[in-house]
Amino acid sequence: MSCAEEYTPQLRARGYRMTQQRLAILHVLHHSRKHLTPVEVYEQARADVPSLTETTVYRTLEFLAENGLAHPAHLGNGHLVYEIAGHEHHHLKCRSCGSEMEVEHALLEKLYRQLEFESGYRLTDSHITFFGLCPDCQKGK
Repeated sequence: MSCAEEYTPQLRARGYRMTQQRLAILHVLHHSRKHLTPVEVYEQARADVPSLTETTVYRTLEFLAENGLAHPAHLGNGHLVYEIAGHEHHHLKCRSCGSEMEVEHALLEKLYRQLEFESGYRLTDSHITFFGLCPDCQKGK
């Protein structure tokens, strides 16, 4: 299934149309399989849409996040990164070497439900990065 076939119905269901810019950005996010900065998205999406501007990329990433098609995340460097939505997970990141590991959301599901129950909030986003030292850095490697 192409990105257009996958994401166009989702946008239309929300009352929006699929633009060339949105499709190029979704394509980059979908195929990257990792977090990307807006600048990285811009550099890759420009191959498909040479007239694309960085401002359009920033606005489109915000739009996609607001509409549940992309997930923004803070990974400890003070900048937002984005990835395609659809796979709930979290991260462990080493403060020393920068290595990263994915953590399945199922491990935290009970905590999320408890937070909702005790706070009265309904959690709508679930992307957390935990920071620490990886096993190698703990050993001094």
